Amino acid sequence: MVEFLFGWMQNVDPKALILAFSAIGAGFAMIGGIGPGIGQGFAAGKAAEVAGKNPEEGSKPAMLVMLLGAAVAETSGIFSLVIAIIMLFANPLVTKTGAGIILACSALGAGIAMIAGIGPGVGQGYAAGKAAETVGKRPKLQSAVIRTMLLGQAVAQTTGIYALIIALLLLFVDVFGRYL
Repeated sequence: MVEFLFGWMQNVDPKALILAFSAIGAGFAMIGGIGPGIGQGFAAGKAAEVAGKNPEEGSKPAMLVMLLGAAVAETSGIFSLVIAIIMLFANPLVTKTGAGIILACSALGAGIAMIAGIGPGVGQGYAAGKAAETVGKRPKLQSAVIRTMLLGQAVAQTTGIYALIIALLLLFVDVFGRYL
C-alpha cells in the first residue's frame, strides 16, 4: 500500500520533491490565518456594538481595547506567514542531502503544524471582543480590563508558539538524519 501511494516519488528529483511539498506546506501554513480573521472580526463586532449602545462614553475606549486585542490576535497569522515565506523563498531543506521523501514531508509537516494557529487567533479575538464590550459598559475600568485581556491572550498564544517551534524544527534541524 505504501509503495502504491509513495513509490512514484522515488523517480522524482529530491530537490523538486522538496520544493513541491514546500509549496503545498506553505498553503497549509496559511490556513492558520483563519483564526485571527475570525477573532479579529469578533472583536471588531463587539467594539461596533459598544459604539452603537454607548457612543459618547464607551466608543473610544472600546475601540482602543479592540485594536490592542486584534493586534495580539494577529500573531498566530504572522507566525503562519513567516513559515510560508521561509518555505517558498529560503527553505533550508532544499540544500540538504538524504532521503528526499523525508525532507519533503518535513516541509509539508511544517506547514500543517501552523494550522494550530487557528485556536489562538479565535481565542484571542474572543478575549478582545469581550474586553471591548466590558470597557464599553464601564469605561473607567479600561486599564484593568486591558491588563487582564493581554494576560489571557498571552496564555492563549502558547499553542501558536508550539506550532511555530515544531515548524522551525522541521525546517532547520535534521531531526531524522540519524535514521538515514
